[in-house]
Formats: sequence, structure tokens, C-alpha cells
Amino acid sequence: MKKNLLLVIICLFFASCGWFDSTPEIGKVLAEHFDNKLYKNFDTVAYDRIFSKKLDELGKELSNPKLTTAYYLDNNNKPLLVTKFFVNGGLDTLNQYLENSKADGFNPEVFYKSEIAKLLSTLKANDFKKIDEVYPVIAELELKSADALLRYTNYMQFGSVNPRKIFNRYYIALKRPDSAKMDSVLKTDNLVKTLASVQPKAKSYLDLKEALANYRQSIGNENDEAIKKIKLNLERLRWKMPIETDEVVQVNIPDFSLTWFKNNDTLTHMNVCVGGKREATYAEKMKRFAKSGSLDDKPRNHETPQLISVFNSIQVNPVWNIPVSIAQSEIYWMARKDPYYLSNSNIKVYYKGKVVGDPDTIQWSKYPREKLPFQFKQGSGEGNALGKFKFIFDNSSSIYLHDTNNKYGFKLANRAISHGCVRIEKPLDFAELMVKSKSQYDQLRMDVNLPPTDTTRNKQYQKILAKRADTVNRFQLKPSWFSTRKNIAVVISYYTAWAENGKVEFRPDVYDYDETLWTALKRYM
Repeated sequence: MKKNLLLVIICLFFASCGWFDSTPEIGKVLAEHFDNKLYKNFDTVAYDRIFSKKLDELGKELSNPKLTTAYYLDNNNKPLLVTKFFVNGGLDTLNQYLENSKADGFNPEVFYKSEIAKLLSTLKANDFKKIDEVYPVIAELELKSADALLRYTNYMQFGSVNPRKIFNRYYIALKRPDSAKMDSVLKTDNLVKTLASVQPKAKSYLDLKEALANYRQSIGNENDEAIKKIKLNLERLRWKMPIETDEVVQVNIPDFSLTWFKNNDTLTHMNVCVGGKREATYAEKMKRFAKSGSLDDKPRNHETPQLISVFNSIQVNPVWNIPVSIAQSEIYWMARKDPYYLSNSNIKVYYKGKVVGDPDTIQWSKYPREKLPFQFKQGSGEGNALGKFKFIFDNSSSIYLHDTNNKYGFKLANRAISHGCVRIEKPLDFAELMVKSKSQYDQLRMDVNLPPTDTTRNKQYQKILAKRADTVNRFQLKPSWFSTRKNIAVVISYYTAWAENGKVEFRPDVYDYDETLWTALKRYM
């Protein structure tokens, strides 16, 4: 009885593996399609040997060798893509998409376009004398189609380069392909639908893609700098931003501008100043600084990072908590040069958390910059470097948008002049869009000595002015806080080319990021 049961189990196992099938599915499909009995002689064991060898040969070339190997191991090395999509033209459609990838800036050969076309042609010719001649063609077609499918769908949906691996100030947690998503791509039963679903659909992308075609037609030189720049920015547009809000405030660093979008509408646009470019000899100086530890050797790098967050509050009449780097590199020297600089600039000095009563008497030469024991805060008021408004959002770099007491900077052509935060040209307009109500906006206006828009609150405003003008009871200006409307995202981005009103707008590569990206990207172009 036990022997019979064991025999049944063994038979069921081999039957599930298809060992008792005289012809596997691929053989049946091809035999019927070509009306050729040769394919009925398809031997699973013989094919498996060829497939395994081909998989070993291509191992290093594959974009995801571990995932691909695991997928075919789970499926007994069956040529599932060829079985499902050769006869119905699905693989021809795949190859056409690969050919069309040139319109997106890619080199189609990155996806084995010509090799797959040749393999398809060989299989379609149906000119095999022996079944053994079929195995290497199907094995290679299966593997290269699988890898092309994975590469193409990943690159079109998520970009071919992960910017977080090449830029040290790229802090956006982009959506990237995962093993479950890639596995589902290989398991697709509708190849045409899968390929169509990964096409970028944003108007900004489609317009720039069209511009690439126009430039190619008019210039005719693939190595032209304008064409190269368009390709770079198509890649940037393929990076999948984790934005889940209808309202987005986008800062574009190379354009020195801010645009507030609500779905397809533009609510406002204004100039901004961004962080200054790192020193030309930054890498060399960093090596020197790493050895010496001396701040004299530390290079400057105030580049504004690329990030995404959501606004949560506005600080009116803000206090500036001066960063340690600025205290060491600037405030220290100004205080040594002019003993009254701190008091004249409304900067308070703190030692172990307590205010130093008379900072003008500090003998700064006694304290090395590297071990400066003081903290600095600039109080609210006209001379505050942050101006009258600070727009706050969570991020790990202490970056925020703010007003400024130096309006001249907005007249400059190159506005990469800040310490890293973003100065905005029209902070009052910006605040009006961000607060929850007109009443809140009027309170904000009165806090910065502006009359309310609601004239019924003029008496309240006059009392505020009288209190501030009282010379007996000296008024001390302090920050006030306002909550923002919910779900307003901020994106600090970097685009050096985009299509607008039928033409391409190009901007200088202010941080030299284009060349860094091109070095990583050119093998795919």
C-alpha cells in the first residue's frame, strides 16, 4: 500500500513538471503556428541544458541577474515570453517600443534591439533542419526579451540613473523599481498593455520629447550640446517624485525661480536666490581639510539641496538661529573686526544656553574658530537676514524659504548667492496664498506693520502701532507663528532645459550637475 502511494506521489510530481508531456507548450505552439512537426520533437531536458548555459553566459550583462535567475528557476526555465508572445506579435511590439526609445533619448541597443530583431527573424524563417538548432535561438530570445522588458519598463518609469547615488545633496526618496514589481512585469499576460502603461504622460515630458525630435531634425548632430541637454532633462523628468498633493511649490535652482502649481494651474511665479556654488577646488580642499581639521582649509559649499517636503508653518518676524558653519566662517571674523558688530546687528550671543550680557566685551582672539563655545541668534526686526517671513517644512538640512533684507540680490542674473536656503522675491504674496483664511492673513499683515485688508480691523491695527511706538514701555518685537493650509508640497529641483510655449528654455548649469549626470547617463544614450 505504501509503495503504491509513493509511486502515485512520484508520478504526480513528474506530471506537474511536464515530464510526461510528449511535447511541451512551446513545441505545440510553434508546431501549430508553422505547421511543422519538427517542433513536436522539442525536448525539455535538452533545452534546459542550453538555457542554463546561455543564462550563465549572459549573467553579467543582465540588468537584474538575481531576479531573472530566480524567476526562471521558479518556472523550470520555460520560455514563457516566447510561448505567450511570439505567435501573437507581442515580441514584435516589444521590439518596436525598443526602437522608439530613441525618441526618449535612449540608444535602442541598450535594450538588445538589433539582437532581438535578428533572433525573431531567425525564428520566423522556420528554416531549422534539426530541433537542436531551435534551442539556442529560443533560449537567447527568451532571456534577451526578458532583460529588455525589465530594462525598458524600469528606465521609462523610473529613469535609468538613480540620482541619490551620484549627487551627495539629492535628498528626494524617489520611487524606484522593486523585485515584486519587476516580477509582475515578467509574469504579464498582456505585453502590449504593460508597455503602454509605462510611457511617461506628463505634459512637461511629452513637450520636451517633441522638442528633442525637432532639434534632431534641424541640427542633425546627436552630439550637439542642446540635444545632450534635452536628453539630460528628459531623464530628470523620468525620476518618479513621491508627490501626493494637488498643490506644489517648485523651486528650480538653475532658473532661480519659484512656481506654485495647483493641478494644471499656476498660482504664482517669482524670482528666488539659491545657495552659492561650491568652490572650484572643493574636492582638493576637502582632502586637505580631512587631514588638517583646520577651518582655514575647509572649502565653501552652500549649494541648495534637492528635496521634497510639505509646508507646515510660517514664522513672522523670525529669529535667525545662525548655523555653526556661518558663525565660524563669518560672524567670528566680523566680531573680531568690529566689537560692536553683534549689538548693531541685533545678534545675541549664548554660552551654555544662557545669554551673554555684554557680547561687545568678548575677546574673540582667545577662542579658536574650530572650538567656538558660543551660539548666535539674530533677533526679529528690520535688519534680520531672514526678513519678515520664514516658510518652514520638515527636512534634514535645515533648509527653508524666507524673505530677505537684501532685495538687491533679485536683480542679479546669477542669483546663487545664499548660504543654502531659498530667498523669495514676493514673500507677502506667498504668505497670502499659504494661510488658511483672510482673517489669518490680516493678522499676519498687522504683525509686520501693514494695514489689514478688512477695514473693520483698523482700530485693532492702530492699537498695535501705538503699542510699538510707546517709548515709555519699550516694545520688543517677537516672532509670531501661523499654520499653513494643508498638503502644500515644496519641491526643490534642478532642470536646465524644458519646453515652454513651443520652444525650449535653456538655463546655465549653475552647480555643474549636468556633466556629473551625463557621465552616469551616456552609456544608455
